[in-house]
Amino acid sequence: MDKDIWVVDDDESIRWVLEKGLVDSGLKVETFDSANKVIKRLETENPKLILTDIRMPGPSGIDLLDKVKELRPDIPVIIMTAHSDLESAVESYEHGAWEYLPKPFDIEEAVLMVERATAVETVKIDEESESRAEVIGEAPAMQEVFRAIGKLSNSNSTVLLNGESGTGKELVARALYQHSPRKDKPFIALNMADIPKELLEAELFGHERGAFTGADEKRIGRFEQADGGTLFLDEIGDMQLETQTRLLRVLSNGEFYRVGGREPIKVDVRIITATHQNIETLVKEGSFREDLFHRLNVIKLSLPKLSERKEDIPNLVKHFFQKSSEELEEEKKFLSEEVEEYFKTLSWPGNVRQLENTCRWLTVMSPTREVKLEDLPDDLKIENSEDLNDWTKDLMRWSENYLAKGNEKLLEEAVPEFEKTLIKVALNRTKGRKKEAAELLGWGRNTLTRKMKELNINN
Repeated sequence: MDKDIWVVDDDESIRWVLEKGLVDSGLKVETFDSANKVIKRLETENPKLILTDIRMPGPSGIDLLDKVKELRPDIPVIIMTAHSDLESAVESYEHGAWEYLPKPFDIEEAVLMVERATAVETVKIDEESESRAEVIGEAPAMQEVFRAIGKLSNSNSTVLLNGESGTGKELVARALYQHSPRKDKPFIALNMADIPKELLEAELFGHERGAFTGADEKRIGRFEQADGGTLFLDEIGDMQLETQTRLLRVLSNGEFYRVGGREPIKVDVRIITATHQNIETLVKEGSFREDLFHRLNVIKLSLPKLSERKEDIPNLVKHFFQKSSEELEEEKKFLSEEVEEYFKTLSWPGNVRQLENTCRWLTVMSPTREVKLEDLPDDLKIENSEDLNDWTKDLMRWSENYLAKGNEKLLEEAVPEFEKTLIKVALNRTKGRKKEAAELLGWGRNTLTRKMKELNINN
């Protein structure tokens, strides 16, 4: 395989790693420490692919990308960035990047991406967007969401968002809208679970005057309001079968009738739906139409739970504290290091919404700018105590199974393993410093040294 790959990064270590990985895979590589050098070479040379950092002294990766599209539009460009946010991803795709690679990356992933890019033609994405969405996340699962939003930035495709309540489905829907060709048209959001079933059709499609008791005047429905723009239907799994049939008809031919109306109304609306339920299961149970599911499931994005992206909690907290401070006109709070680490241990069943509500509560209720453990609401303290007690249930089950097998001397088996586990945790926490580990355990250093020898623990 002989393909010219140009790697552009002001970080020498990144250039070295990429060059070695790509060369070991049979690729021909040349590295550059600035975009200027690449731009000059582009006037006479034509590489197979350019892999560039987004932020560098002099012209940025985006500047280089624009120049490539001007001089050599057929060359695929992969943008690398250590700033793994939605705007970087979308900006890269909007300027025509073939793909977006957040740092730190796995070298095998980078090589596979380069090989794919040099095997297919590029897709040009050049739609501009001035809108900004407050979607935050550096976790790998969120990077996949950012990548999808970027790739859909020039698309009118129907999208189905799936995720637990509080994972930010409407926020992602708005980001899809804000970074789409319909961004200058209306965005209308409607939650299926909030509207009584007898009123849902009138809410979606509108009604004529006198169509039913209480319909004293004509009303324009959500579909008409969203004409030319985007309609976001949240909790689509709660929609009644009769209304599903009418929705399917609209998706099929773009026409519907107002409740009590006789004239068909034609609209051009992009549909984004969301649910916390498993739609496939609802289809099997007969409570959701299979043909409608396939209409809605053109592009499916799964949003991660907060417990699956705990590395994002510090940045989310900072954002929510800033937002709460402005909205509530209170001083901006921040978490102590102890609370920040504690937040990462919680399960957050209400996901990002629960975290945001907690930050709003703390903005008002915390007595000092620095939030400490004692300042937290009682429900978070209770959850932690329950989490700490979960291990005792596991220990009880293990003990019962151990004895059920006819074993004896339960303490002789369990206590050494118990002590060994706690010692290893303490040593890991202190990076092997025995004096500090002994303090965490409540022992003297000599006791810890003796126990490590007894239990054959190497440090």
